[in-house]
Amino acid sequence: MNTTALSFVLIAAVVHAAWNLAAKRISSGGAQFVWLYYTASAVVLLPVTVVLLVVEPERPQWSWLVAAVVTSVLHIGYGIVLQRGYRVGDLSVVYPVARGTGPLLSVLAAVLVLGERPGPLGLLGAFLVIAGVLVISTGRRTGDPRAVKAGVLYGLLTGAVIAGYTLWDAHSVTGLGVPPVVYFGLGSVLQSVLLVPGALAGRAEVTRIWREQRREVLVVGLLSPVAYILVLFALTMAPVSLVAPARELSIVLGGLAGWLVLGERDAARRLTGSVIVLSGIAAIAAA
Repeated sequence: MNTTALSFVLIAAVVHAAWNLAAKRISSGGAQFVWLYYTASAVVLLPVTVVLLVVEPERPQWSWLVAAVVTSVLHIGYGIVLQRGYRVGDLSVVYPVARGTGPLLSVLAAVLVLGERPGPLGLLGAFLVIAGVLVISTGRRTGDPRAVKAGVLYGLLTGAVIAGYTLWDAHSVTGLGVPPVVYFGLGSVLQSVLLVPGALAGRAEVTRIWREQRREVLVVGLLSPVAYILVLFALTMAPVSLVAPARELSIVLGGLAGWLVLGERDAARRLTGSVIVLSGIAAIAAA
């Protein structure tokens, strides 16, 4: 993989794990929390997006807005399903299942539908990443079995949405040529607008979350755009079949955070899976 693309992806993975740890700390998630952090992102990115639209040498196209609408709907679904998963399951179950399912489906679609050919080493790395995720997220013998089952279910649903927006976003920034920062900025504004009805319906919850946990809201609202904009730039330099699994270094960090910060159990299996994930990332880097 292109060295610059890999660097962007690895930095994004660290930032991504950090904001997911903050999201897990929210006492009650749902549409109200998702609206708050999307709005925080929109407030930060809107002036940057306007400036870039003015100075961009290529004139804005209507296709850019259509692309942003589609990604907004997908990302809203991602945010709501992920937060629901965090309410009913452990970070160290929901997060790795979601992050593993997403790249698996992305790689399969990239190879079978988009015609990408990442090469044997790249494919080996992708499937090592996925295997490591399965080691991390399966075999739990402690905790409430219902919570584990729910965590796996919501992890799988989240992963399916991740695959959808990954493939669409790769098409948008490469096939449609939408500048990554403009693309994410438009998406953030649209996400905030689309979630306004839910925020109004739960005004009391919005107020409570902002009053009690605004730090987590701001951390997620600021870090999530940084992480994903780096990924969008990487997608302009490398195929999605390599970028999607390489992002999963964040699983290692998320699993360690679940153990060290949140006190979740089963560290040995989590560390074993992490080593497998890192091996896969090394194979992708050499591809």
